Amino acid sequence: MFGAGTNTTFTVLEWAMSELIRNPGTMKTLQYEVREVVGSKDEIDEQDLEKMPYLKAVLKKNLRLHSPAPLLVPSELTQDTKVLGYDVASGMRMMINGWAISRNPSLWKNIEESPPERFLEMSIDFRDLHFELTPL
Repeated sequence: MFGAGTNTTFTVLEWAMSELIRNPGTMKTLQYEVREVVGSKDEIDEQDLEKMPYLKAVLKKNLRLHSPAPLLVPSELTQDTKVLGYDVASGMRMMINGWAISRNPSLWKNIEESPPERFLEMSIDFRDLHFELTPL
């Protein structure tokens, strides 16, 4: 439990930093937003985070490209169903490949070269029922 809680957080932060280093324009825009919202305060609080849409967009991009848990938690079917033409019985355990969904070309354009700005124009969020963005 401890490893799952800390390792995933570390992985997300490490990938976010590497993406920002690879994309200095994105880093500059994000730095500007943070400096504008936070000003001269020493700490960022939750109210500040609500005023940073670009930060959220950067995180969504990072979670889409570099999910800390590419295979989602196994689920058990509660009823018989059909998946891609295959009959799947109730009680069967399913593992969902979140990494593949996040890189599906029928859902996403320019998979590898995706600017965070795309998320500013979308209402998609990883907390809702937008399954094309399912990082965890």
